[in-house]
Amino acid sequence: MSSYAVGIDIGGTNTKFGIVDRNGHIIEQDRMASNEHEDVSEYIDELISKLNPMIERAGGKQNFAGIGVGAPNGNYYTGTIEYAPNLKWKGIIPIARMFTEKTGLKTQLTNDANAAAVGEMMYGCARGMKHFIVITLGTGVGSGIVIDGKILLGHDGFAGELGHTIIRHDGRMHKGTGMKGSLEAYASATGVRETALELLTQYPEQESLLRDYSINELTSHSVYECAMKGDKIANEIFEFTGQVLGEALANFVMFSSPEAIILFGGLTKAGDLIMNPTRKAMEENLLQIFQNKVKLMFSELKEADAAILGASALVWE
Repeated sequence: MSSYAVGIDIGGTNTKFGIVDRNGHIIEQDRMASNEHEDVSEYIDELISKLNPMIERAGGKQNFAGIGVGAPNGNYYTGTIEYAPNLKWKGIIPIARMFTEKTGLKTQLTNDANAAAVGEMMYGCARGMKHFIVITLGTGVGSGIVIDGKILLGHDGFAGELGHTIIRHDGRMHKGTGMKGSLEAYASATGVRETALELLTQYPEQESLLRDYSINELTSHSVYECAMKGDKIANEIFEFTGQVLGEALANFVMFSSPEAIILFGGLTKAGDLIMNPTRKAMEENLLQIFQNKVKLMFSELKEADAAILGASALVWE
């Protein structure tokens, strides 16, 4: 019986990967940039060059059940990444097959947020839950929907792209998809930055610590730092982001009536700044039969860990 699996989480900015044992312990992990290679083959070669020494330290490939990969627009059925808006590689990428050809290990792919949801279900705060949604708030907005203890995949493997649902009619343009008003355009780290730029332009006379940053330096993290110092515009940005996210979550609750919605990813580091306005807007936009029933919570797993654990779980027999 194989002792280990490889878990790989391909995010819009960084790729995190690690060696996982059958008890869900990450033995060793590392990361690299996701978008430094125009050619996906060069990206995979660099990743494997970092992964191989880790595999050898765990006793070699004979000790491994395979590789599990979570990626944006990852299709569980076909093993392909298809038209991912936050990655450089365009079109349909047969990434599972490419990993198998280059490593000799069986490779299974799923959507990155689905991998995070599996990680939460097996090792995190969703243990024992059969109905929940994981929302990943990172470079983009991903979602993993679990109904009756199973990840919702749909007929083609792409069910649950809640980040691309339209939450503001004729709203902000999403640069990756060309769609207007999607949740991802507002509630991602990228969206927080866009909101900051809009508000700073909209209120040119208002003083703000955010004006000390150049356009290139301004990030969701700098908005958080300024908000913690009491900056008015920075706090308005989180209020607005939470309002949009909460309205969207209310729609999702009325769709699947989950026991919990678990927020995961870099933006959750903002803590109450994002949680309080999100919870308020969600409850205000729910029918009475759904109000005060759904737990809204942050993931208990480290940001890197849930997706690595969930991805690795794809290959266990």
